[in-house]
Amino acid sequence: MNSDPVERTHKDILIVDDTPINLRVLAKILSDRGYKVRKALNGQIALTACQTLVPDVILLDIMMPDMDGYEVCQRLKADPKTQDIPVIFISALEDEWDKVKAFKSGGSDYITKPFQIEEVLARVKHHLTIQHLQYQLKVQNAELQALNAQLVQSNKELEQFAHVASHDLQSPLQVIIGNADLLTWKYEQQLGPDGDRYLTNIMEASGRMTHLIQDLLTYSKLGIPQPEFEAIDCNFVLEEALANLSGEISKSGANITHAHLPTIRGDEIQLMQLFQNLMANAIKFRLPDVSPEIDISCNLNNPEEWQFEIRDNGIGIDPEQGDRIFEAFYRLHSYNEYPGTGIGLTLCKKVVERHGGRLWFSSIKGEGTTFYFTFPALKS
Repeated sequence: MNSDPVERTHKDILIVDDTPINLRVLAKILSDRGYKVRKALNGQIALTACQTLVPDVILLDIMMPDMDGYEVCQRLKADPKTQDIPVIFISALEDEWDKVKAFKSGGSDYITKPFQIEEVLARVKHHLTIQHLQYQLKVQNAELQALNAQLVQSNKELEQFAHVASHDLQSPLQVIIGNADLLTWKYEQQLGPDGDRYLTNIMEASGRMTHLIQDLLTYSKLGIPQPEFEAIDCNFVLEEALANLSGEISKSGANITHAHLPTIRGDEIQLMQLFQNLMANAIKFRLPDVSPEIDISCNLNNPEEWQFEIRDNGIGIDPEQGDRIFEAFYRLHSYNEYPGTGIGLTLCKKVVERHGGRLWFSSIKGEGTTFYFTFPALKS
């Protein structure tokens, strides 16, 4: 008995031939190799046998009475139950057209009579191996689809949880901030230096908590189904973002320049958040005693895609960090050094991907960073 795993599994082979001696010879050859063999003297018996128990491989003669091998094969391929069975034609017909017709009818292989024993065994083993690999691939695909469905559901539940939790946290947090304000207003003269320090710590921590909750709410909303995108003028979106950042721009002395930007299809609020977050990062992560220089440009990569660039002269990012900088809550620096929630770039990546684009960066430490992102171009 051969130790090959395909043969050890006693694969089922159906031989279809109207000549009994051919059946006996092939059956003996295959049985000796450990295969389970069934025999059919005509096409109708073969079709019935396949309905009773689907074979792993069929060896099929062509020239048979009532129903030739071509028709048998066509019927097998038309039936969902049997369409995936490898059919190896084994015939005395040697004309090229006969072989072409065999493959057109759905055959997987063709052996010419008189056959060589080793050739038959090799062809059978080859198709059993392919079938086994295809089966494994189907199982793995099914497992991956199940895991993907679980992941999608988990992400959906996580986003819903983040939305609900963040929303519900706002009320008690406002109570904390409100009471801290009242304590400061009514008892400022009685608290002393320690009391003032405690209240300052409460207010600063509450401010960070408020910022984090707002970012979480924004992130969770990106998972909510949204209506169809609209045509959005990116110049208008950029102006909105610049207006929101006017305080930071003035305080830092930032100089922001931009080229004329295109109109794309998207969500106005999300696009404004994208530009605002990337510019805010460029302002925040600036070199000491150096005014931020930020340039925004855009070029048409091809008729299908716009590529935007936001370039700064800041502290730069270690290229080895790679895509980690887009992970939620991942921080390159301590909060005291550069305050923030660590979710801004995560939001940017999600916005870009929701619009069908890609986001990446290039950087030189101490010289600056350029963020690139793409959006599909409007079709004329």
